[in-house]
Amino acid sequence: MGELKLLDCTLRDGGYVNDWKFGHNNIVSVFERLVEADIDIVEIGFLDERRTYDKDRSIMPDTDAVRKIYGNLDRKNSMIVGMIDYGTCGLEHVQDCEDSWLDGIRVIFKKHLRREAMQFCQGLKDKGYKVFAQLVSVTSYSDEEMLDLISLANKVKPYAVSMVDTYGLMHQDNLSHYFELLNANLDAQIGLGYHGHNNFQMGYANCIAMLAKKTDRMILVDGTLYGMGKSAGNAPVELIAMHMNHTYGKKYDISQMLEAIDANISQFYTGATWGYNMFYYIAASNDCHPSYVKYLMDKRTLSIKSVNEILKELQGEKKLLYDQDYIEKLYVEYQNQEINDQDDIRRLKSQLAGKEILLVGPGISVKQEKDKIQKYIRESEPVVISVNYIPNEIEPDYIFVSNAKRYVQMATSLSRKHYKVIATSNVAAISPKAFQFRLNFSRLMDPDAKVCDHSLRMILKALIVLDSQKVTLAGFDGYSNCDENYAEKDMEYDFVRDMADYFNEYARIFLTEFQKDIEIYPLTESKYIIDKKNQCERGK
Repeated sequence: MGELKLLDCTLRDGGYVNDWKFGHNNIVSVFERLVEADIDIVEIGFLDERRTYDKDRSIMPDTDAVRKIYGNLDRKNSMIVGMIDYGTCGLEHVQDCEDSWLDGIRVIFKKHLRREAMQFCQGLKDKGYKVFAQLVSVTSYSDEEMLDLISLANKVKPYAVSMVDTYGLMHQDNLSHYFELLNANLDAQIGLGYHGHNNFQMGYANCIAMLAKKTDRMILVDGTLYGMGKSAGNAPVELIAMHMNHTYGKKYDISQMLEAIDANISQFYTGATWGYNMFYYIAASNDCHPSYVKYLMDKRTLSIKSVNEILKELQGEKKLLYDQDYIEKLYVEYQNQEINDQDDIRRLKSQLAGKEILLVGPGISVKQEKDKIQKYIRESEPVVISVNYIPNEIEPDYIFVSNAKRYVQMATSLSRKHYKVIATSNVAAISPKAFQFRLNFSRLMDPDAKVCDHSLRMILKALIVLDSQKVTLAGFDGYSNCDENYAEKDMEYDFVRDMADYFNEYARIFLTEFQKDIEIYPLTESKYIIDKKNQCERGK
């Protein structure tokens, strides 16, 4: 059986959490604890020529900066390596190994750059370094592409080739497949490594499986203290060390690792939590870049079921190469589910004909100006339509639902109270009779807006289609970037604060435009106000 080695990459991969600003004392302490623990290989950070020297950060512009930070420390028995993301640090910023404090350099690269990256690896090897070729998103490689990579590696003969499960997609069948392909075809002197992430909680399990592989070549597994790393985090190095001590007779000093976690790492966890969560599970289960999930979740209009259905439409290379225009196109296509809504339009026209309409939004003014709203309802007897929420202060006649996420939150209450629901075609009903009326999303959305499905615009457009003559607004307060925006705290969205000015101006524009087709009267205080006089008069 080949030699088994453990690599810690806390100071490099963990740096994604805090922009590599561990602080000089923490950097030194973590390093000293790791070498005292007798970790075989310690990765001390990134080499990136775009960065300036900062002794408090483990991302450095060149190898000279490495010596400034670490040069006075005792490396004991550990091999010391840095990492270069191919294209971010040229060979001119890397001293010859004999003049450098580093023993080796790991190079990460995406598969479409594999030829250029392996040439770069050769350049580093010529400078005397032990070179590691790190295959980013290894699960994106076809067998043919992997065999091509192997042929390149066999010419360069790096110290090791590592499978990097960038998005935590690998289960043990995937791991075994790529391992067998690499093990059967790589030159025998080249080591084989695995670097996992925990989207599926498989990082540690895959390390155990990797270490158990029967081969004569050197096997290398990566971990970080406490699993520190971006997104779902990494395999915890202290767990891997425990397993290697127990199963393979290694002598790693785990107490040193635990001291480092307690004294140096745990302080970063509170401000930037890493580890398994639903967000990264969704990304991994759809074999896609996490930014696609973030983009759709940030819409705050989709149920999880809808998010998954859109992600399943991602094709080929696009899955792991994030393209915002592409995902927006898929989102709009998904929302634009066409139905025949003519009968529902006729029925709604009949029910609303000649009636005053009061639209109730979720703004905090619904609570603050409750008496004014209730007085208006008593005196004018309008048809009350609430928009994407059920108000506690007012009993609506209809609920307009255009937001699938809000619908899922309201579904139980809607079924219990038997509200009349007007839903747009992008919202999937929980039961066949959940919606009394369905309207085409496409006729109500605004394809040119940053947010194509603004709920107030959509319901006003619907009322225009239904030939309503006038409408009064309550609870459409507009947005603040510092104060509470919603009557119910659990409705708050962080992104709304960031886009408050845009949403307010956008609403003013469409309200002015729609005044040509329907009279609009604000009843409660609003940043959207188009006519202050009208607002005051409606409140009398």
